[in-house]
Amino acid sequence: MAAGSRTDAMVPKRARCVLVTGFTPFGGESTNPSWEIVKALPETISGWTVERLKVPTEFGRAIDVTARAIDRHQPDIVLCFGQAGGRAGISVERVAINIDDARIADNAGRQILDQPVREGGPAAYFCTVPVKAMVAAITKAGIPAEVSNAAGTFVCNHLIYGVLHHIAFKGISCRAGFIHVPFLESQVTGRPETPSMALPTMIEGAKAAIMAAIRYRAELKLVGGSLH
Repeated sequence: MAAGSRTDAMVPKRARCVLVTGFTPFGGESTNPSWEIVKALPETISGWTVERLKVPTEFGRAIDVTARAIDRHQPDIVLCFGQAGGRAGISVERVAINIDDARIADNAGRQILDQPVREGGPAAYFCTVPVKAMVAAITKAGIPAEVSNAAGTFVCNHLIYGVLHHIAFKGISCRAGFIHVPFLESQVTGRPETPSMALPTMIEGAKAAIMAAIRYRAELKLVGGSLH
């Protein structure tokens, strides 16, 4: 072999990676199911490395922390998880909108009203993971799930909009999405009317969603819309 020549076999192949994020507790809760799910995930899924990140429930900082992790780990997929208390099933979000309008203060005491996530940014970004394929995989596992067209206007929507904007602005080859999960059973003690889900069930749903995101690059043509 000539000096200085290389073969593909000599070049180490970068491991495929999915960056998975969960939030700190907020709104007076002592736990957040999104982080409980993320920290319980295995080290690898479908042969891909799973990198975990705990994100502060704070406007601005949530995006900054996640953007730095994206730049550091260079993931192929970013999948953020968040708590949506009151929802009965797992919701895979389709779209993030460019607005912060907080009903309550974040964990830094900031209650932002009617401000864009990114000044001059597009009105919305569509998530770039196969949303319907992920919902189908979760429901196939026997877990309630649906496509959601509204990620709220608190830090969850703020984060996924910021992540998608960061990826688009920097031209990063990476897909990204967001999943909302219900309360844990322990969070609704004394509130029998409030929906909840067992943590092991949510973990299985998360793994099914991640495997679908890895398997499918293009969206599946499935019914997943809503009338209102």
